[in-house]
Amino acid sequence: MKIVVLDGYTLNPGDLNWEDLKALGETEIYDNTPPELIMERSYGAEIIFTNKTPLTAETIAGLSALKYIGVLATGYNIVDVKAAVKSGITVANVPTYGTYSVAQMVFALLLELCIHVQEHNNAVKRGEWLKNKNFCF
Repeated sequence: MKIVVLDGYTLNPGDLNWEDLKALGETEIYDNTPPELIMERSYGAEIIFTNKTPLTAETIAGLSALKYIGVLATGYNIVDVKAAVKSGITVANVPTYGTYSVAQMVFALLLELCIHVQEHNNAVKRGEWLKNKNFCF
């Protein structure tokens, strides 16, 4: 089975490994795929993973071995789902992959708005904390 990851960098900039995926079959992982290389890189693939690389009706029609498209994000507007369904190709996304990080970002932004964490961080880096005789702001 041939598996292709068209734009793996968006999911894994280097802090994860792909070994479990590679164990499933011949796997090719590209950091990014420009539009002119989508067909060349995807040819013969039964499984394609994408995040930002679009899969149009024309592309899907030209990939006769394709059985599954996995979108490595919550949205799936980069895949022509109607064309995939018409070709009998399953399309799936990851609807909750960012749940914890989104909540974490909300709290980080609230803290920044309420107590100016970044402003204090910058002041410490400028040495203002050390210059204060009481070591406080």
